[in-house]
Amino acid sequence: MGWKEVVVMVLVSAAFAVGNVMVKKAIDGGMNHLVLIMFRQLVATLLMAPVAYVRERKAVLKLTTAIVMHIFLSALLGVSLTQYLFYLGLQCTSTTFACAFLNMVPVMTFLIALPFRLERVDLKIKSGKMKILGATVCVAGAMLLTLYKGTALTSPPDNFKSSQQQEESINHIRTWKWVLGSVALFGACFCWSSWFLVQSKILKIYPALYTSTAVMFFQSFLQVLVLSLITQRGASVWLFRSKMEVATVLYMGLLGSGICLLASSWCIKQKGPVFTAAFNPLTQIIVGVIDLYILSEPLHLGSLLGSVLVIAGLYILLWGKNKETQVIEAKQIEGVGRTIKESIQAV
Repeated sequence: MGWKEVVVMVLVSAAFAVGNVMVKKAIDGGMNHLVLIMFRQLVATLLMAPVAYVRERKAVLKLTTAIVMHIFLSALLGVSLTQYLFYLGLQCTSTTFACAFLNMVPVMTFLIALPFRLERVDLKIKSGKMKILGATVCVAGAMLLTLYKGTALTSPPDNFKSSQQQEESINHIRTWKWVLGSVALFGACFCWSSWFLVQSKILKIYPALYTSTAVMFFQSFLQVLVLSLITQRGASVWLFRSKMEVATVLYMGLLGSGICLLASSWCIKQKGPVFTAAFNPLTQIIVGVIDLYILSEPLHLGSLLGSVLVIAGLYILLWGKNKETQVIEAKQIEGVGRTIKESIQAV
């Protein structure tokens, strides 16, 4: 077993968990979503550009207009819209709840890929049935997360409860706001899932990963900058008001958008996307522990039940996908063996 890959993915999951908690604190403190994304992408661009130059400066690939437009769409779907909708959902709900939706990304990618025939389902074999079952269970879990909040299973400490009650008496999170956050999180997952399809095409026509990533980060920065200039008024929006906001931008830009992306790409190259996606629920578990024991946020019954269904559906689908891959590889090996045998007999 590749313990290096396991350790790397555990660290990546922990890093994303801490980053999501930091983003939640910064947004709740009043930091603007667009400004946070803009500065985050600026930091990520400044990090990735030198890496791309060092690793791929001798590459003969050229950035044509068509490739730049593909990367523009990739930046819009995978970075700008995904982050904005996710941060909006994060503000309207909770960190644990928002991370639960991220487990839907592999399942939603599978569902989006079906009509484009990038994924196939053979209901005559067990793996095909398990893929459909996993997708169904995951979607059911997401619907439960959205429509049922339930009672609180945990309560904050006494020294925290009074301040929390005072806060809730002023800004009570109504049901419509919770549903709005859920819709935003659905949108974020849909954009991120669509990004995988766009990115797969980009890697075929322009396989320079570091350069395309640096260009994607820069284009996302420009997209959010233009939108921020149009929608935001006043200089105060652009100013950092606390060390927490500065730390969040640097952490998410350097670690979340840069180092973690490279680490995940390395694990995908070593073990494949199924192995990497299997660690998605770990981020939610770590976030849940932080929310419960450090931030003292209550855990609701709907979030627990919905998360269990989403994670179960994810692993069922990944199991079916893995079994399908094994069958295809076995058939390919059998075909090669048969070809070699026929060639030997012909001689």
